[in-house]
Amino acid sequence: MPELHRRTPRPRRKPTNRYHHGDLRHALLQEAVRTIGADGVEALTLREVGEHLGVSRTALYRHFRNKGALLAAVAREGFQRFRQDLLTAWTEAGEGRDGLAAMGVAYVRFALDNPSHYRVMFGRFRDLCGDDPGLIADGNAAFDVLVAALTSILTTESKEPPDVTVLAPFVWATVHGVAMLGIDGQLGPDRATVEALSRFTVDRLRTMRF
Repeated sequence: MPELHRRTPRPRRKPTNRYHHGDLRHALLQEAVRTIGADGVEALTLREVGEHLGVSRTALYRHFRNKGALLAAVAREGFQRFRQDLLTAWTEAGEGRDGLAAMGVAYVRFALDNPSHYRVMFGRFRDLCGDDPGLIADGNAAFDVLVAALTSILTTESKEPPDVTVLAPFVWATVHGVAMLGIDGQLGPDRATVEALSRFTVDRLRTMRF
């Protein structure tokens, strides 16, 4: 009988790494945001984030050298989305004072929708700038949306050169206060209560004399 030829077994393919080509970085950010939302910023550690995702320390540290770098990346992601939300609100409301009011509502809404990002963005900003110099640029870019809006309004309404050095922080602090009360639960569990205060606040800002 002819000798049977045995098939040479094919080499096994290595399992595809689902975090390949940059996906791991995004997954780390998502897990960090989830942990902050559940347990707070202080509870976040790089090791636990890596363990939850099932990745090695080596892979983990390729993206973030420490907890500060991870938090800085969370803040940068937040500021970039935040800036776009403010710009969209300003433009879609037709700019002017209506645009400013829409930006205020969008500000609080962002905080309510993204409390983990918001806490890192405004609670740890100065501490994290050394971990990622780009964080300053992203934070300033978001604040500049408010400055540009106020400058536009003042330029239209007054012949005097606009000075927003005090006005911009005042508007920011006013809306930021509503946002923090909302995400800290100080206004109760009903989101509608926070949004009502948000609308009341921005209506006062819209009609005030600058």
